[in-house]
Amino acid sequence: MSKNLDRGFWASAEKHLIRYGGRFEPAIIERAEGSFVYDADDRPILDFTSGQMSALLGHAHPKIVSTVSRQVEKVAHLFSGMLSRPVVDLAERLAALAPGLDRSLLLSTGAESNEAAIRMAKLVTGRHEIVAFSKSWHGMTGAAASATYSAGRKGYGPAAVGSLAIPAPNNFRPRFKHADGSLDWRTELNDAFNLIDSQSMGSLAAFIAEPILSSGGILELPRGYLAALKQKCRERGMLLILDEAQTGIGRTGDMFAFQRDGVTPDILTLSKTLGAGLPLSAVMTTAEIEETAHDKGFLFYTTHVSDPLPAAVGLAVLDVVEEERLVERARYLGARLFDGLSRLKQRYECVGDVRGRGLMLGVEIVKNGERRDPDHELGARIATEALRRGLSMNIVKLAGMGGVFRIAPPLTISEEELDLGLRIISESIESGLAATAGPSSIAAE
Repeated sequence: MSKNLDRGFWASAEKHLIRYGGRFEPAIIERAEGSFVYDADDRPILDFTSGQMSALLGHAHPKIVSTVSRQVEKVAHLFSGMLSRPVVDLAERLAALAPGLDRSLLLSTGAESNEAAIRMAKLVTGRHEIVAFSKSWHGMTGAAASATYSAGRKGYGPAAVGSLAIPAPNNFRPRFKHADGSLDWRTELNDAFNLIDSQSMGSLAAFIAEPILSSGGILELPRGYLAALKQKCRERGMLLILDEAQTGIGRTGDMFAFQRDGVTPDILTLSKTLGAGLPLSAVMTTAEIEETAHDKGFLFYTTHVSDPLPAAVGLAVLDVVEEERLVERARYLGARLFDGLSRLKQRYECVGDVRGRGLMLGVEIVKNGERRDPDHELGARIATEALRRGLSMNIVKLAGMGGVFRIAPPLTISEEELDLGLRIISESIESGLAATAGPSSIAAE
């Protein structure tokens, strides 16, 4: 019998854990190394989501292991008013990677960094209205949750006053179209801000955006969109906050996703990939904004602000990314993965779209027919089959958001491991379709 069926383990989990969203995978994970996690039967499971989209360097990277061991022996945590060398060194390194964003605040989680960014934007502008995309995810706390529109809004009482949203651009399902049927994002953006202007109380503080909306279904902002969005903000005296929790530190084939467009935000938040699986986040901004915030009494004094242990890990992550040329590797392997997924799209009618950039890609599973609606049930079957075959591939499981696989393997993944993942995806689609009625569902002619 499989050790994953340990009744005592699952009974204790059911009795003592608070469930926090979706179902737990039917496996007990005992260890992880490289691109794989291993269950109670010591079965390797290829990790195509880098843990929670965070393990940028894979699991148990030797440099991260040695850094944690060395730093924890020296100093791991300090009084929040004290500074250590890793903190200042990491802030200096980040400033060199994002010219113009010279000041950093080091925190723990993505939600925390977005809380700090929104709080800073409100203080600096003297305004309170925050705009975000309708399919956004910026965190599950306070202001971050109020700017999250993809899930989790019902049943928790009112959001922060001044929370506004605009539609996220979607090339696969465009709301505004050119004559050839392609997305007319500029008309959509103009229309959206006309609505924002009509709803605003004259207190627009900031727009917070992901360059690629992840939980919203891997929706990439088209080329030119970011520059137009920043101009909309400038016209209204708003700040532009970019949340690069998942796109930062090389994943998209640039160190930061915004660099492709040549548009620097007023405030940048990093998390997930910066700590490569350990809790580390950062808020980066200009010297001018930081000076104004400080003069106005900016306060974000938390227990783990400027902790030396995670800062040392962040430095090690940047070292590995540079030494192993992982930004370039993300571009190369991303193109290989995109081509492999595109071949699946040509073969299977249920694969409606392949999208994304670098090693952050999305595969939308759809129903046959003219509407090509998301097929949540088939997507769930494919995910189950993939895990059974040894591939962990996340499909957004929250209500109303299913049907899109988020694929973001470690940047250190090998070409052979990438090909293994593609083969398992193909087999899982075959198996998932075989469970549906009608042989015509299996492959396109």
